[in-house]
Amino acid sequence: MDKARYFVAVLMLTVLPPGVAAWYLIHPFTRFWRRLGVVASYCIIYSILVSAGLLLWASSPALLGRDLGFQPPLLIVAVLAAVAGALIAMRRRKHLSQRILVGVPEISAADKGRLLTEGIYAQTRNPRYLEFLAFAFAYVAFANYAGTWVLFALTIPAIHAVVLLEEPELRQRFGAEYEDYCRRVPRYIPTRGDTPMARRG
Repeated sequence: MDKARYFVAVLMLTVLPPGVAAWYLIHPFTRFWRRLGVVASYCIIYSILVSAGLLLWASSPALLGRDLGFQPPLLIVAVLAAVAGALIAMRRRKHLSQRILVGVPEISAADKGRLLTEGIYAQTRNPRYLEFLAFAFAYVAFANYAGTWVLFALTIPAIHAVVLLEEPELRQRFGAEYEDYCRRVPRYIPTRGDTPMARRG
């Protein structure tokens, strides 16, 4: 169990920061990436992310911090968080393809994609980020290293900042349609369809 926790902790330290950083590379610079083209853009973006991941992996022994030990109550919480993440993922996958997930519409000059407003997207505007945080918490709670808890604490505001970066880009792509969507559907907390809360946004 300790080896598994250590592996998960190193994995989180290696993968989670580049996973979040990808959106910081994409959203503020969408015009530049669109001019450059999808293939060249991804070559640059993923070269940066892979390099960052390798650096974090090499530094992981120092970044992990203290092993807080295996805690059965935390394992239960981790399983519940993973189940929540899986339930969101099942509903999200019906509407969000892999090409959208990796940001192709953001960096493609030819394909702006479409605004998702149905299914789980009628309840929350950002199910993939809720899913991301649920799974991240599950892994961190299972690993239970001090460094991974610090990482998760930093990930929450980092994800919120990604959302704030993404929203102007969505307004640019979808205009009044997106403004109306924001009025109807809340940013995070899911609601049941077109309820008064959903209409307020």
